[in-house]
Amino acid sequence: MQQYDVVIVGGGHGGAAMATQLRQRGHAGTIAMLTAEPELPYERPPLSKDYLAGEKSFDRMLLRPPAFWAERNVEIRTGTRVTAVDPVAQLLATTAGPIGYTSMIWAGGGDARRLTCPGHDLAGLHAIRTRADVDALVRDLQHYSGAVLVIGGGYIGLESAAVLTKLGHKVTLFEALDRVLARVAGADLSRFYEAEHRAHGVVIETGMTVTEITGSAGRATGVTLGDGRHVAADVIIVGIGIVPAVQPLLAAGAQGGSVGTPGGVWVDDHCRTTLPGIFAIGDCALHANAFAGGAAIRLESVQNAADMAATVARTLTGDPAPYRAVPWFWSNQYDLRLQTMGLSMGHDATVLRGDPATRSFSLVYLKQGKVIALDCVNAARDYVQGKALVEQGVAVPIHALADTGTPLKAWHPSAG
Repeated sequence: MQQYDVVIVGGGHGGAAMATQLRQRGHAGTIAMLTAEPELPYERPPLSKDYLAGEKSFDRMLLRPPAFWAERNVEIRTGTRVTAVDPVAQLLATTAGPIGYTSMIWAGGGDARRLTCPGHDLAGLHAIRTRADVDALVRDLQHYSGAVLVIGGGYIGLESAAVLTKLGHKVTLFEALDRVLARVAGADLSRFYEAEHRAHGVVIETGMTVTEITGSAGRATGVTLGDGRHVAADVIIVGIGIVPAVQPLLAAGAQGGSVGTPGGVWVDDHCRTTLPGIFAIGDCALHANAFAGGAAIRLESVQNAADMAATVARTLTGDPAPYRAVPWFWSNQYDLRLQTMGLSMGHDATVLRGDPATRSFSLVYLKQGKVIALDCVNAARDYVQGKALVEQGVAVPIHALADTGTPLKAWHPSAG
């Protein structure tokens, strides 16, 4: 059995940031990173953008070159999946044999959520979560160049629709809710993006469920919709979120999300699970977030994974500080760069700043008069200057927010 001072489970952004932060803060113990994938840690956001489009090679997506990990004595064990956790013995059962640890950080992220309707297991259905997923999708697109169906109107669905439309594919997108981006943005932004995609030739139907995947000879050939229609397809992309990969932790007794929460494993404000010596970070970490009014949420973003890694690294190196970071996100679709600062959930007012017809504008979300979030489309200045407003919950008059002639920094607490 191999033994390490720190074992990091997961080779995504969170795992890579965890190992890097520990070494930067002077941690001298042994570190192992276990990843189920065959690759070294790599960027995930380009999977549905540049990599799918063939504009970015995989070697350019590596978070660090191989020598970086070797120089810092971080052992990366690829193709290694954790199957069980024994928190008393501080032991992991893995596909490569037992591994012991003193401290363990679970950065396992999540797996692409799959359809459960009849036909969900047919060939020709694709997720976009790993390099292998996108490589398989690209191979199918090369052999089947006809209609592409996208199920799900979140970031992954919209980004892949934009790329494939640009590559000349005929794309139809179905979203079960009444608008795209319904879980992450306000209605005004949803309608703007629906119009943009339709202007580029994407067929979008909202409020539409898929009840069956139809097929022939073991391969999907189309879908049956909730209204009874059948739509043919050569390739189907399923982008309906993720399932947090935390089952071994829950089986070991860690507290997980209950009914009414978004799943995952509970962590406190130092990212500690309820199991001794075990932390969790990134997509799978369910936590009470100050910028969500204390609600229990998971944040699926590179920023969150890195910030939580920094929190754990401080704890393990004797300089603990609670996790508190303004959430931010981004998405590229066509020539539109969407940058989001904060969380708009629970907002009671929305202010339009700028003109959507110019393709450069911001939506500012308020709750009880205070700025809680911004969605900025090709408006980087608003995004940068809006952070302080969100971070400190600044109250700004609505008429002032709508005035693009006054920069948001004029309302920073330090500006007065």
